[in-house]
Amino acid sequence: MTAPKASPRDRPITRGTAALLVIDVQNGTCGPKEANIRPEFYKATALRVIPNIAALIEAFRGARLEVIYTVIENLTADGRDRSLDYKLSNMGFAKGSHEAQVVPELAPVPGEIVLPKTSSSVFNSTNLDYLLRNIGIEDVFVTGYLTDQCIDHAVKDGADRGYYMTCVHDACAAETEARHAAALECFKGYCRMLPTEDVLDLVPVR
Repeated sequence: MTAPKASPRDRPITRGTAALLVIDVQNGTCGPKEANIRPEFYKATALRVIPNIAALIEAFRGARLEVIYTVIENLTADGRDRSLDYKLSNMGFAKGSHEAQVVPELAPVPGEIVLPKTSSSVFNSTNLDYLLRNIGIEDVFVTGYLTDQCIDHAVKDGADRGYYMTCVHDACAAETEARHAAALECFKGYCRMLPTEDVLDLVPVR
């Protein structure tokens, strides 16, 4: 039997060229209140996403790989800097607020980059592209929320900018599992899809 053909997206993780991107896993998006507002999302968050991201963060830090966070956070007190869509959707959290902080289980350590963003696309409303190029990043491993919104944007926009994008699919979530699955199917052509376990196997030993 002929061995399956390797995908051109299959790449090892190399120190200095790979980063873990943790998108919007913050108190304002997945705090305890979500248990009543979006129970299916909260269940996925508590049982799957946060534990998987925690394992990825530990592995990336241990291998001296970049961990970069984004949080939905206004740059101004009145939120006038937000995208039109965020204004119309009443989306945004005050600068320095509790809601704008990364959840305690995944809190950044000194030296890690945290980017406030005010639109769905991290590449549109932050200087992520500039930072990745300065650092020398080629491979971006995407995790966080929401699969069908900000994750979708990050994967597609990153691919268009010339990065090798990997979606860690069991470290992401949408409001429902059906929406999560539909989003993965939609943008799978722009990235490599891997579960957390496979990414951990790729992380180089320190």
